[in-house]
Amino acid sequence: MRGQLGSPRNFGPEMTLKLAIDSMMLRSSEAFQMSNKPNFFSSFATAVADFSGKPFTFVAALTLVLGWAVSGPFFGYSETWQLVINTTTTIITFLMVFVLQNSQNRDGKAVQAKLDELILTSQAANKFVGIEKLEEGELREMSKTLAAQAECVEEKADEKSAAQATST
Repeated sequence: MRGQLGSPRNFGPEMTLKLAIDSMMLRSSEAFQMSNKPNFFSSFATAVADFSGKPFTFVAALTLVLGWAVSGPFFGYSETWQLVINTTTTIITFLMVFVLQNSQNRDGKAVQAKLDELILTSQAANKFVGIEKLEEGELREMSKTLAAQAECVEEKADEKSAAQATST
Protein backbone atom coordinates (compact mmCIF):
# COMPACT_ATOMS: atom_id res chain seq x y z
CA MET A 1 0.00 0.00 0.00
CA ARG A 2 2.86 2.36 0.72
CA GLY A 3 4.09 2.01 -2.88
CA GLN A 4 0.63 2.81 -4.25
CA LEU A 5 0.25 6.00 -2.23
CA GLY A 6 3.11 7.77 -3.98
CA SER A 7 2.51 6.32 -7.43
CA PRO A 8 1.41 8.68 -10.21
CA ARG A 9 -1.69 6.51 -10.86
CA ASN A 10 -3.38 8.06 -7.83
CA PHE A 11 -3.00 11.62 -9.18
CA GLY A 12 -4.93 13.41 -11.89
CA PRO A 13 -3.42 13.97 -15.35
CA GLU A 14 -2.18 17.47 -14.46
CA MET A 15 -0.33 16.21 -11.38
CA THR A 16 1.12 13.26 -13.30
CA LEU A 17 2.41 15.62 -16.00
CA LYS A 18 3.86 17.96 -13.36
CA LEU A 19 5.64 15.03 -11.65
CA ALA A 20 7.03 13.86 -14.98
CA ILE A 21 8.28 17.35 -15.86
CA ASP A 22 9.78 17.86 -12.39
CA SER A 23 11.54 14.50 -12.64
CA MET A 24 12.89 15.30 -16.11
CA MET A 25 14.03 18.76 -15.02
CA LEU A 26 15.86 17.27 -12.03
CA ARG A 27 17.61 14.73 -14.24
CA SER A 28 18.36 17.45 -16.78
CA SER A 29 19.88 19.78 -14.18
CA GLU A 30 21.92 16.90 -12.72
CA ALA A 31 23.22 16.05 -16.19
CA PHE A 32 24.06 19.73 -16.78
CA GLN A 33 25.94 19.96 -13.50
CA MET A 34 27.83 16.76 -14.26
CA SER A 35 28.75 17.88 -17.78
CA ASN A 36 29.73 21.39 -16.69
CA LYS A 37 33.38 20.34 -16.37
CA PRO A 38 35.74 22.34 -18.56
CA ASN A 39 36.76 20.50 -21.72
CA PHE A 40 39.98 21.67 -23.35
CA PHE A 41 38.83 21.20 -26.94
CA SER A 42 35.47 22.90 -26.31
CA SER A 43 37.19 25.84 -24.65
CA PHE A 44 39.73 26.01 -27.48
CA ALA A 45 36.98 25.78 -30.13
CA THR A 46 34.99 28.55 -28.47
CA ALA A 47 38.04 30.81 -28.26
CA VAL A 48 39.01 30.15 -31.91
CA ALA A 49 35.43 30.66 -33.12
CA ASP A 50 35.18 33.94 -31.22
CA PHE A 51 38.55 35.14 -32.49
CA SER A 52 37.93 34.08 -36.10
CA GLY A 53 34.67 36.05 -36.19
CA LYS A 54 36.28 39.36 -35.30
CA PRO A 55 36.93 42.05 -37.94
CA PHE A 56 40.59 42.18 -36.87
CA THR A 57 41.04 38.54 -37.88
CA PHE A 58 39.60 39.24 -41.33
CA VAL A 59 41.89 42.25 -41.79
CA ALA A 60 44.92 40.20 -40.66
CA ALA A 61 44.08 37.40 -43.12
CA LEU A 62 43.53 39.88 -45.93
CA THR A 63 46.86 41.56 -45.11
CA LEU A 64 48.68 38.20 -45.24
CA VAL A 65 47.12 37.37 -48.62
CA LEU A 66 47.97 40.80 -50.02
CA GLY A 67 51.52 40.47 -48.64
CA TRP A 68 51.82 37.09 -50.34
CA ALA A 69 50.53 38.53 -53.63
CA VAL A 70 52.94 41.48 -53.48
CA SER A 71 55.85 39.12 -52.81
CA GLY A 72 55.16 37.22 -56.04
CA PRO A 73 57.59 39.21 -58.23
CA PHE A 74 60.40 38.76 -55.67
CA PHE A 75 60.01 34.98 -55.86
CA GLY A 76 59.41 34.93 -59.60
CA TYR A 77 55.89 33.58 -59.14
CA SER A 78 57.53 30.20 -58.59
CA GLU A 79 55.74 26.97 -57.76
CA THR A 80 57.10 27.19 -54.20
CA TRP A 81 55.58 30.67 -53.85
CA GLN A 82 52.20 29.32 -54.97
CA LEU A 83 52.57 26.22 -52.80
CA VAL A 84 53.02 28.37 -49.68
CA ILE A 85 49.57 30.00 -49.97
CA ASN A 86 47.87 26.82 -51.16
CA THR A 87 49.25 24.70 -48.32
CA THR A 88 48.65 27.37 -45.67
CA THR A 89 45.04 28.00 -46.65
CA THR A 90 44.28 24.29 -47.02
CA ILE A 91 45.62 23.44 -43.57
CA ILE A 92 43.85 26.38 -41.90
CA THR A 93 40.56 25.55 -43.65
CA PHE A 94 40.82 21.85 -42.76
CA LEU A 95 41.41 22.56 -39.07
CA MET A 96 38.82 25.33 -38.88
CA VAL A 97 36.11 22.97 -40.14
CA PHE A 98 36.44 20.82 -37.02
CA VAL A 99 36.82 23.70 -34.61
CA LEU A 100 33.83 25.63 -35.95
CA GLN A 101 31.70 22.47 -36.25
CA ASN A 102 32.32 21.73 -32.57
CA SER A 103 31.27 25.23 -31.64
CA GLN A 104 28.20 25.04 -33.91
CA ASN A 105 27.16 21.66 -32.47
CA ARG A 106 27.31 22.98 -28.91
CA ASP A 107 25.35 26.10 -29.87
CA GLY A 108 22.71 23.97 -31.59
CA LYS A 109 22.36 21.68 -28.57
CA ALA A 110 22.08 24.66 -26.24
CA VAL A 111 19.35 26.26 -28.36
CA GLN A 112 17.51 22.93 -28.57
CA ALA A 113 17.69 22.51 -24.78
CA LYS A 114 16.28 26.02 -24.32
CA LEU A 115 13.45 25.32 -26.76
CA ASP A 116 12.66 22.04 -24.98
CA GLU A 117 12.56 23.92 -21.69
CA LEU A 118 10.14 26.47 -23.14
CA ILE A 119 7.91 23.73 -24.52
CA LEU A 120 7.85 21.88 -21.22
CA THR A 121 7.01 24.97 -19.19
CA SER A 122 4.37 26.33 -21.58
CA GLN A 123 1.00 25.17 -22.84
CA ALA A 124 2.62 23.78 -26.00
CA ALA A 125 2.27 20.11 -26.82
CA ASN A 126 5.08 18.12 -25.24
CA LYS A 127 5.27 15.95 -28.36
CA PHE A 128 7.58 18.61 -29.82
CA VAL A 129 10.32 17.93 -27.27
CA GLY A 130 13.10 16.04 -29.05
CA ILE A 131 11.67 16.26 -32.58
CA GLU A 132 15.14 17.13 -33.88
CA LYS A 133 15.90 13.40 -33.57
CA LEU A 134 13.09 12.34 -35.93
CA GLU A 135 13.73 11.10 -39.45
CA GLU A 136 13.35 13.61 -42.27
CA GLY A 137 10.08 12.05 -43.50
CA GLU A 138 8.57 12.27 -40.01
CA LEU A 139 9.60 15.92 -39.77
CA ARG A 140 8.01 16.69 -43.15
CA GLU A 141 4.78 14.99 -42.07
CA MET A 142 4.73 16.92 -38.79
CA SER A 143 5.40 20.15 -40.68
CA LYS A 144 2.47 19.46 -43.04
CA THR A 145 0.19 18.74 -40.08
CA LEU A 146 1.24 21.96 -38.36
CA ALA A 147 0.73 23.96 -41.57
CA ALA A 148 -2.81 22.56 -41.88
CA GLN A 149 -3.51 23.43 -38.23
CA ALA A 150 -2.16 26.95 -38.79
CA GLU A 151 -4.51 27.41 -41.76
CA CYS A 152 -7.48 26.32 -39.62
CA VAL A 153 -6.49 28.79 -36.90
CA GLU A 154 -6.07 31.55 -39.47
CA GLU A 155 -9.49 30.79 -40.99
CA LYS A 156 -11.12 30.87 -37.54
CA ALA A 157 -9.39 34.18 -36.77
CA ASP A 158 -10.60 35.63 -40.07
CA GLU A 159 -14.15 34.44 -39.38
CA LYS A 160 -14.03 35.93 -35.90
CA SER A 161 -12.78 39.31 -37.15
CA ALA A 162 -15.41 39.32 -39.90
CA ALA A 163 -18.11 38.57 -37.32
CA GLN A 164 -16.85 41.35 -35.07
CA ALA A 165 -16.74 43.80 -37.99
CA THR A 166 -20.32 43.05 -38.99
CA SER A 167 -21.61 43.34 -35.41
CA THR A 168 -20.18 46.84 -34.94
